[in-house]
Amino acid sequence: MEALIADAARVPSDSDATLPHATPARTLATAFHTDLDSGLTVEEATDGLGRFGPNELAAAPATPTWRRLAAQFRELLVWILIAAALISGVLGDWVDALAILAIVLLNGVLGFIQEERSERALASLQDLSAPMAKAFRGGLLTTLPARDLVPGDVVQLESGDNVPADVRLVRAFGLSAQEAALTGESTSVSKDADAVLSAATALGDRRNMAYMGTVIAAGKATALVTATGMKTELGRIAGLLSRYEREPTPLQRRLAELGRVLIFICLTLVALIFALQMVRGGELLEVFMLSVSLAVAAVPEGLPAVVTIVLALSLQRMVKRNALIRRLPSVETLGSVTVICSDKTGTLTRNEMTVREIVVGGVRYRVTGSGYAPRGDLVLQDGRRRISEPPHDLAQALTIGARCNNARLVPGGNGSASWRIIGDPTEGALLVAARKAGVGSEDGRVLYEIPFDSERKAMSVVAESADGTRWMYTKGAPEVILEKCSSELGGGTAVPLDRRRRAEITATNTEMASRALRVLALAFRRVDGAEKAPFHEDDLVFAGLAGMIDPPRDEVREAVDKCHRAGIRPVMITGDHSDTALAIARDLGIADAADTAVSGQRLDAMSDSELLEQVEQISVYARVSAEHKMRVVRAWKDRDQVVAMTGDGVNDAPAVKAADIGIAMGVTGTHVTKEASDMVLTDDNFTSIVNAVEEGRGIFANVQKFVHYLLSCNAGEVLLMLLAAIAGWPAPLKAIHLLWINLVTDGLPALALGMEPPERDIMNHKPRPLREPVITWSRGASMLGHGLLMAASVAVGFWLVYQGESGNLPHARTVAFSIAAFSQLLFALSCRSLRYTMPQLGPFTNPYLLAAILASGLLQLSVITLPFTQSTFGTATELGWEWLLIAGLSLTPVTAIEIVKIVKKRSQKTVRGTV
Repeated sequence: MEALIADAARVPSDSDATLPHATPARTLATAFHTDLDSGLTVEEATDGLGRFGPNELAAAPATPTWRRLAAQFRELLVWILIAAALISGVLGDWVDALAILAIVLLNGVLGFIQEERSERALASLQDLSAPMAKAFRGGLLTTLPARDLVPGDVVQLESGDNVPADVRLVRAFGLSAQEAALTGESTSVSKDADAVLSAATALGDRRNMAYMGTVIAAGKATALVTATGMKTELGRIAGLLSRYEREPTPLQRRLAELGRVLIFICLTLVALIFALQMVRGGELLEVFMLSVSLAVAAVPEGLPAVVTIVLALSLQRMVKRNALIRRLPSVETLGSVTVICSDKTGTLTRNEMTVREIVVGGVRYRVTGSGYAPRGDLVLQDGRRRISEPPHDLAQALTIGARCNNARLVPGGNGSASWRIIGDPTEGALLVAARKAGVGSEDGRVLYEIPFDSERKAMSVVAESADGTRWMYTKGAPEVILEKCSSELGGGTAVPLDRRRRAEITATNTEMASRALRVLALAFRRVDGAEKAPFHEDDLVFAGLAGMIDPPRDEVREAVDKCHRAGIRPVMITGDHSDTALAIARDLGIADAADTAVSGQRLDAMSDSELLEQVEQISVYARVSAEHKMRVVRAWKDRDQVVAMTGDGVNDAPAVKAADIGIAMGVTGTHVTKEASDMVLTDDNFTSIVNAVEEGRGIFANVQKFVHYLLSCNAGEVLLMLLAAIAGWPAPLKAIHLLWINLVTDGLPALALGMEPPERDIMNHKPRPLREPVITWSRGASMLGHGLLMAASVAVGFWLVYQGESGNLPHARTVAFSIAAFSQLLFALSCRSLRYTMPQLGPFTNPYLLAAILASGLLQLSVITLPFTQSTFGTATELGWEWLLIAGLSLTPVTAIEIVKIVKKRSQKTVRGTV
């Protein structure tokens, strides 16, 4: 087999008969030691995986650990700090030099660990979105990760699937593939499994092959895997590609731009502080070290890394709410979504057809229960009386539905707790309704079947009962079945159908259809023993009408209501009938009683400008094509709306890709739609979309919170040193103090703020404008004010101890050092929300932040109190009454901010009360 695979990579020649496209499928199967019907055994597949390796393209060589660690020290300010420390050591101050170098090293290691955690989190997200394949293993069709495929596997392919490896087609039915990604061919290529081609046949003409990375456009096939991983044609091309660098997200770019602005501002202020300290007579080396340390502490150089890890960890939380984000930039966009264009089936509804009504002989029965679980009752529509034993006519109608049926009802993974249908959902609904009434499909065999045809709109089977009697059971469109009937079942006997009764049945059908029920007519006749195949559908006895619907998901109503409160417009775009779509939309609150559904035919009659004018008034689109969906998405985007679009089929992929947020169905969605999407729903539920928007808003708000925290703290440090320089004081903090504060306050608390749960009313506000900056003018002013508040607290503490006496300077700096660190840690509590106080948020709703503050606070306390660190950091050996001063002034900023929140809240209530 290895020789065969090696041959597949060689340049073909006419004499080479071992190339897959030039070899009959069964000959290849023999060479691969596989069975085309049952595939490889589990043991053979495991052995093949060990020999050939996983079916994936080779990853770019990993960057060595030492390079990634060294990258943490590439910032210019860090090297200036290292140089300053070395100069300090040369001049004999080795204690400060070693302490500063240790802090720089520790800061770099922490940044390295953060990036490693981010990479692992992102890798786990990629694993969740890894492609799957359907392969026969030991005779059983199994869904498994595509990376586990090996040469010799037999796989199944169908419309919308990504081809998981290079395969030789064995059996194909109407198969065509989109191979533009590999050959540049813009149109789909028809395939022929029976063809045996010349070895020299060009790649684009190998119609008996399908290749990794291409997409099945139509049809279905069984195929033999001939090459995997880097041995595939796609792998060969990938081997020629150079490694590419991952681009930063828009949010990271915006923060990087913010960082550059901050660097300019900070360096300007640091230069001013340096000049002022030199004018007052400071020592050059000390002032230089202080200025460099202040610059390093003030510039949030680790902000992009913190953003990446917070996004990655937050996306893991979104996975638990059934939303898998495939691209990090989507998180930023999610919080700005203003329109959600959703498919109906399976997303807004259960995707489980359920019989709701059965009308037999003019008597209407209501069927309770929903979904495929055979639990429910039949109730007289008028009397609301439960039917314990179905009358003969009702039992006959249910029997027709159960026998004229190819579906199977089987227990799900939880036994009798869940059920699923194998086969057509409509037939499954009839099967479930029969089971609810205690009517089975009865013993006997089907002798003949006239399958459903879209032109005939009917299906019939001829079945033989246990006593040898043969019956024809027929179901189909009411108008079609009624034409085939000459009589109607009534009281157990066949009664001739007159014109009046036909009109009544037609009116009942119209009334049921107007309520979005899908109506099927049920009929039968006894087959004479002398009658031979082919049997004909005529002279039937009309048994009744069955009305069914795919019921809305119960939880979707609340999700739609949440959308309206959040300023998000839900829009239904479906291929279903207008009446059905409109009824479901009204039931869920997407449309009101005055709304109408716009059909694809009506869309064709509208110009782009007309659609642009009317799009905001349309809530339901029905019987639409892929082109129609694209037009609707573009019209909303031209209205400057941020659009999310759901889809599952191949025809949805263009609109999904065109939307600002493309959402694929994880359960029913095709691979091509998932590849085009930004987000995949693991439960195909509209509610999960709304939950993802809520999480997206919360994630962006958290980014704003920790950016607010970091920049406010940095502003406080710069303002403190500027105030001291202007006042002519000695520097309240030493260089090592600034670096240490930067280390203990910027890391853990910032990450913990990124894990803050969304505020409870976050979905009661309009979406954030997509282009709104991370730091608005109002937030920037707030950060400056908070930084000034912290700087003032430290300055007051420093001056109360210093009092202009040089002998008090060590104690004063220790107090300033303590207040600066503790006030910043406590300030993180206020950054959880700019509107809600800590009691309103709940003190224990973010345990990560409490743990981060406690850990960082203990580190700060140890630096002040432990003897071996006191000498390094130059802190006072004994503090007495100063501890009360430290506690009071450390609490001052957070207390003042919380009081302002309370005052604002009360004033807003007063204003609302007077309006």
